Amino acid sequence: MYGLTRSLLFRLPAEPAHRLGLFGLRELGHSQELCQSLRARALRGVSEALAVEVAGLRFAHPVALAAGLDKDAEAVDGLFACGFSAVEIGTVTPRPQPGNPTPRLFRLPEHQAVINRMGFNNHGATVAAAHLRQRAWHPGPLGINVGKNKDTPLEQAVEDYVACVDALAPLGDYVVVNASSPNTPGLRKLQEPEQLSALLGAVQERLATVAPGKPLFLKIAPDLTAEAVDEVVDVARARKLAGLVATNTTVARPFEHPLAKEAGGLSGAPVREAANAVIRRAYLRSGGTLPIIGVGGVFTAQDVYEKLRAGASVVQVYTGFIYEGPGMVRRILPALAALLAQDGFTSVSQAIGAEHRSAGTPAP
Repeated sequence: MYGLTRSLLFRLPAEPAHRLGLFGLRELGHSQELCQSLRARALRGVSEALAVEVAGLRFAHPVALAAGLDKDAEAVDGLFACGFSAVEIGTVTPRPQPGNPTPRLFRLPEHQAVINRMGFNNHGATVAAAHLRQRAWHPGPLGINVGKNKDTPLEQAVEDYVACVDALAPLGDYVVVNASSPNTPGLRKLQEPEQLSALLGAVQERLATVAPGKPLFLKIAPDLTAEAVDEVVDVARARKLAGLVATNTTVARPFEHPLAKEAGGLSGAPVREAANAVIRRAYLRSGGTLPIIGVGGVFTAQDVYEKLRAGASVVQVYTGFIYEGPGMVRRILPALAALLAQDGFTSVSQAIGAEHRSAGTPAP
């Protein structure tokens, strides 16, 4: 069914197609009864063995939706209806901003990829908060991904993140600091240890006031060197973060394509191995003590399984959802259960980091 819908959507430019898809999910969300029915169908037969707990949050299974698809929290219920164990909204900034000039979103179907330079286009924290307050159905964890406005100087970035925490943290189940988008000038400098520690400390201080006990995650880039990953992990552990989200989009272009020279972050299949490498490094550096939400190039159960074995506890999708459609979760879960059983695992938790145990890899 989605094959026909996708062929029609792919006849449109990428951003209008995105808006049309989001509109459909938003309209679906107006019927809680229908959403509940569709979710039950998507999760039919899913056993407790697929459930996983991260930072005190229960995920019915390890396949969640990444930030970027629903920046303003307008289609959360429609997305949960697709069967995702968790939905992450954003990136949200304190003030509304239009993002970068169009065109700014490009499909590369030959590579199962997308390039975007959206630039945190959103209606601001106040609008997202209003949308979240209208929700009455909470079938799984909701993540709040926050960033800074483009025109906010880097030295004042902390104020933007804290303002987002004030407005949104009480309305979600976990918060993600996005310091790794390539589409906001200078943002990735916030991943440098000294600035990162100061930013996380300020966010944690405010979080403890407005939403005590709410887990805080950090989203990092796939373009970090191995040494930089180690530094980020060390800061995250020193700050006692709930975990990492690894990874964001990449500025690398590992292929030739007419659109490859377009500025922006590349997502989809070409970022899969780079993301897995960061997950492996972060898992090893922390000795498996820092939970990781893995993202990048996830289309199939095998892709999910690879990230679990590399060290992720939960795996998010975004570009794969664009290509695979709303039946994606329903197709992945039985195949994932079969992969776990094939290797003798009786639960997802047993598979997390399994490749390191079987290889006996020493920590860096």
